[in-house]
Amino acid sequence: MKTLLLFGGTTEGRTLTSRLARPGLRLLVSVATQYGRELLEEQEGVTIFSGRMSGEDMIHRMEEHQVGLVVDATHPYASGAGKTIKEACRAQGLPLLRLSRPESQMDHCVMVPTAQEAARYLEETAGNILLTTGTKDLEAFTRIQDYQSRLYLRVLPATESLEHCRSLGIPPGHVMAMQGPFSRGLNRELMLQWQIGTLVTKDGGSPGGFAQKAEAAQEVGATLVVIGRPRPQEGMTPEEIIEAVDRWMEEGK
Repeated sequence: MKTLLLFGGTTEGRTLTSRLARPGLRLLVSVATQYGRELLEEQEGVTIFSGRMSGEDMIHRMEEHQVGLVVDATHPYASGAGKTIKEACRAQGLPLLRLSRPESQMDHCVMVPTAQEAARYLEETAGNILLTTGTKDLEAFTRIQDYQSRLYLRVLPATESLEHCRSLGIPPGHVMAMQGPFSRGLNRELMLQWQIGTLVTKDGGSPGGFAQKAEAAQEVGATLVVIGRPRPQEGMTPEEIIEAVDRWMEEGK
């Protein structure tokens, strides 16, 4: 029986897990957090692992389970994870399929390369700020004067996310914990409720609801600040990955 290791944690990763699960394939799915694990349905032939892994951890898992093919379906902004996966596959001589999420059309926005640059830009602005960038780079925004009163966050409903916000002094009333993506209407109403003047986001593409956020920001007159992707998005669509896995499954029969 062949073994495939899929690094997920994204909408496409969950879709690929469901579509790749099949008789004759041992599917290992690795996600970074317990919350990511909870979003995956238990399926026959699928083993789910949670927890962040070093390159050595990845190599050990590949060897332990005799992995024959790896799929990287991590988030387009998870550049560190993508690099580590690529290096681990190279060390083991394993083929790697990388999922690519199409970039969005960028209109009427302020583009910045990093969260740090976004914070520098925001220091020169006034009004309330809605962050939809997660909590990983939240510390970068604490340099903003009066950040505890100006920052409003939408984060995943995970304990670690809420605890991180609390540790930085973000008031509970400034945090909304929900699993997206969200409609244009919900984005609009949230920005009106919190009197948002600037929306900060990443280009999560269609799975991340980017267009709905951009449209809502334009409707309420909020400035849209977009943190650019960290690297060129070279890779395959979900359909192309499934076709490649089908061909791989046929090899050696």
